[in-house]
Amino acid sequence: MKELEEIKSVCPACYRDGMVQQIDAKIIEEDGKVWITKKCSKHGSFKDIYFGDVNLYNKWMKYEVTGTPSPDVKTTLFGEPELYSEHRSQSVLTNLLITNRCNLRCSYCFMNAGASGVVYEPTLDGIRQLMQQARDEKPVGSRAIQVTGGEPTVRDDLFEIIRIAKEVGFSHVQLNTNGIKLAESVEYCRRLKDEKVNTVYMSFDGVTKKTNPWIDQAKQAIENMRKVNLKLVLVPVLIGGKNVHETGKILRFAFDNIDIIRGVNYQPISFCGRVTKIKDEKREQQRVDYVQMFEEIEKEFDGEISRDDFYPVPFVFPISRLIESLKGEDQVEFTAHPGCGGATYIFWEDGKPIPITRFIDVEGFMEFINKQSEKRGPFKKVRIATAFLNKIDTFVDKEKAPHGFNLKKILKDAAIGGSYDSLRAFHYNSLFVGSMWFQDSFNLNVDRLQRCVIHYTTFEGIVPFCAYNGLGFGDKIREKHSLSIKEWEEKTGRKIRDDLWTKGPLT
Repeated sequence: MKELEEIKSVCPACYRDGMVQQIDAKIIEEDGKVWITKKCSKHGSFKDIYFGDVNLYNKWMKYEVTGTPSPDVKTTLFGEPELYSEHRSQSVLTNLLITNRCNLRCSYCFMNAGASGVVYEPTLDGIRQLMQQARDEKPVGSRAIQVTGGEPTVRDDLFEIIRIAKEVGFSHVQLNTNGIKLAESVEYCRRLKDEKVNTVYMSFDGVTKKTNPWIDQAKQAIENMRKVNLKLVLVPVLIGGKNVHETGKILRFAFDNIDIIRGVNYQPISFCGRVTKIKDEKREQQRVDYVQMFEEIEKEFDGEISRDDFYPVPFVFPISRLIESLKGEDQVEFTAHPGCGGATYIFWEDGKPIPITRFIDVEGFMEFINKQSEKRGPFKKVRIATAFLNKIDTFVDKEKAPHGFNLKKILKDAAIGGSYDSLRAFHYNSLFVGSMWFQDSFNLNVDRLQRCVIHYTTFEGIVPFCAYNGLGFGDKIREKHSLSIKEWEEKTGRKIRDDLWTKGPLT
């Protein structure tokens, strides 16, 4: 055993008893794998997997950066002990929970939707207030919002909510959905497109009915979105013993539909919500780390895609620094902890995947960008532009690149266009493939939590994702700002059971 790092965590047994208790923990290497170990004076020792490959851990951790403090992000709520004093990352994406109602009853749901006995559903005025809070966040207002639930499509005023998001000033709006409603109506998809939803984040846990009971509805939803050119990202929750073996097949399905699917964002199961009180043996069976995920992808594509093609979120931090230097104004920083997730871009040509790392020296390119961001003095923009024009092609192996790939032209168009749409040439025939492994009380690393870049906007303030879900802050917030099911039913004249989908399985 080799100790790699001393960290702070929480005791999962204390958490089950209703108390967030900070304890010392260690990150260790053992038999080529990386683990989190910790000991509570009351409940004993705990051990959970962190990285199944120490080499991948070492590669990712070297990209750790410290972001600009975000004073508006809450470090404690409801009298809980403060886990850390200052949040160190900005909001890259803000989650807006518009309801905890749902038409399904998934066993692993973060929200514990439909089982909490209360209905959380802010008014439109409340939603506008929550959006404005995120836009006003210091030092940089949030620019991207995910409308989530529960299942957002159970709200009849969803289109108005999306409209408000645009009015308040969010440049990127994505909808998190199970896809059932979208499968039922092309017109519904068209309205989402007309309201300028940028991306649909759709649950997609497998390619068979055993792993994904709603596979037929998912395929129909994709077909409906294709008809209106509404782009989507597949979001599989990976669970050991359930669907991990289809990890690579999910990616292959995405390649088969690359005209409309823009990415796959894997989410290894997090033991919170409905699965907080799981037995240790079952938790160990169902736990999935990044390496298990990568192994399945490597197997499916015979090594044409590998774990070495993936880099952690803060790898792209130099891009934020460069834009900040050129524009002279604060930019959103990708300063998540390296353990929070990693990603790559994969092109598809002649029936084969080509990861971007196979034809671009991505590490050399990022080092170059970092050096450009440090330039100062007169004619800075001209000198940086000249350096790009002279140097950019040296990072690309044109013989290995997809046909017609021209990085210089893509960056030039993006600089002139100045918008996400200008990068369409890059996204064409490529997939974003990433993973976000959210924390729970068993594997929580306070340093990771402190650098969280995905936040919830709530009536109690801005809250980090893994505090909201993994430490139960969201449960308390929703309970405080909810109606009992009986009160909600009397107020609306509806029954909570009427939300349930009637044409197939609910879980």
